[in-house]
Amino acid sequence: MPDKANIRIGGASGFWGESDMAVPQFLEQGDLDYIVFDYLAEITLSIMARARSKNPGAGYATDFVTAALKPNLKAIATQGVKIISNAGGVNPQACGEAVRALIKEAGLDLKVAVVIGDDLTDRAAEFAAQTEMFSGEAFPPVEKIASINAYLGAFPIAEALGRGADIVITGRCVDSAVTLGACIHEFGWTREDWDKLSAGSLAGHIIECGPQATGGNFTDWELVADSLVEAGYPIADIYADGSIEITKPTGTGGLVSIGTVGEQMLYEIGDPQAYALPDVICDFSEVKLHQVSADRLRMTGAKGYPAPETYKTSVTWADGFRAGTTFFFVGENASAKARQFAENALARSEAKLRRMNAPAYDETLVEVIGDGSAFGDAPDSTSTDVAVKLAVKHMDARAAGLILREATGHALAAPPGLSGFSGGRPKPSPVVRLFSMLVDKSAVQISLDMGDETIAFGCESGSTRPAIMRPVPPETEGEADTEVPLIRLAWSRSGDKGDKANIGVLPRDPSFAPWIWSALSEEVIRERFAHYLKGYVERFYMPGTGAMNILLHDVLGGGGVASLRNDPQAKTYSQILLAMPIPVPNSIAEAL
Repeated sequence: MPDKANIRIGGASGFWGESDMAVPQFLEQGDLDYIVFDYLAEITLSIMARARSKNPGAGYATDFVTAALKPNLKAIATQGVKIISNAGGVNPQACGEAVRALIKEAGLDLKVAVVIGDDLTDRAAEFAAQTEMFSGEAFPPVEKIASINAYLGAFPIAEALGRGADIVITGRCVDSAVTLGACIHEFGWTREDWDKLSAGSLAGHIIECGPQATGGNFTDWELVADSLVEAGYPIADIYADGSIEITKPTGTGGLVSIGTVGEQMLYEIGDPQAYALPDVICDFSEVKLHQVSADRLRMTGAKGYPAPETYKTSVTWADGFRAGTTFFFVGENASAKARQFAENALARSEAKLRRMNAPAYDETLVEVIGDGSAFGDAPDSTSTDVAVKLAVKHMDARAAGLILREATGHALAAPPGLSGFSGGRPKPSPVVRLFSMLVDKSAVQISLDMGDETIAFGCESGSTRPAIMRPVPPETEGEADTEVPLIRLAWSRSGDKGDKANIGVLPRDPSFAPWIWSALSEEVIRERFAHYLKGYVERFYMPGTGAMNILLHDVLGGGGVASLRNDPQAKTYSQILLAMPIPVPNSIAEAL
């Protein structure tokens, strides 16, 4: 049985490049058991893979060593706080060696463990028969692959902690595993404790994006705008029974509320009843949120099912080059001027490609920001200041770069009011595409590098995914007499998974849920995002909070670095949806 009733875990990083504010906050708080860091996204891995190809000692998040650990290492050791991070990227052993050197230099006695086994890049040829798990596309050419990484889980992390590690470094693991691994170690949870594993994963999901759980990216941003200068990073108090309380360091900025935490719960989870992780399939549909006190929120009700038989595995590969830049137009009918300028520059470039007998561009983009078109409205001819993004894709870097030269060279023949091209001409960059597949767990060997020895962890296993019983969506009672914008009825947050977008909608009051569900039909959502959407729409109802999660398929122009869009990660999609009019009874409108 576990000795502790609960543990305290601080979430210090949500991406590679995150502020280094969190660790000093947590150490000043002085009562944490763990600090966890999430640095990795699919595109991050491809960047790290390119760095490793140029320098065998590179390929990990260097600022984990230099900014997170180095200034704080003695305080970490003094307080006995354990560190778990996926900063290892595509070179976790090099990251581990850098941290061990740092510890030696500081004269400290801390044990570092490195989880190895996620990197399958050298085995690319073995997966040639795989198809993309969402689109069905064929496996990319082996010679173009930049990285292949399986999303590992939490049990290897727990094993490393059990062997005395003070700092655990992984390569690609699921973001929440750095938190769940600590729970498994401290509470003795087994692979059959599905509800508890789901709860630990939920806690990890809440704190994995740092201050997004404490007021960052929040619908009601005005409530926290000034205080986010000193944004508090999230702390999860996790109990042995799987209950969770979310808070932040005393005296820091931001807010911990049903809105801030609820938005993060819905962020990028896909099907909320089948959020598949390596250790458990999570069902968050019945999770309940309770405001315990100011800046403290309790979460209960996570359910879990047996772990899947496979690891989700991400392949990143080079698919030509992209080039683009942004220009600004000011004055009467700025939008039309911007579009005309961009179309003329494209026409010039395409004419030169034809004269050189070169292939046409694979994809082009003209996107105006400031005239309402990115919001899905008809371009507003009265806009007096806009930005226009012009971008192309081509298999040849020179052809991609041609658009940059022609657009700049077209400046003196442009409509009046052009500015913003004096900062130098950007260079073409590689297009990195994502290919997602499932790899049997039996094909992935995991081991632990403990510094003085390497320990075989072996292969993991799983079960067939169970059938899902869907909850009955709520029905409205009475007549709708008026309309109010969705933002008055709900909080919302959006994000991406590959070429899919998710939009979570959390009612401000559970009684609003039937009216929101009724108004935001799949057809209505499809029409609202018609300017971006190429695929289909799915909706999922979550009775625990009355929330709905929306999935838009094939909507991001390829997503990530593969997309030419101004917003390739769907960060703005919730803002578009929040303006939707929702029919409601007068009684609700008057109460608002």
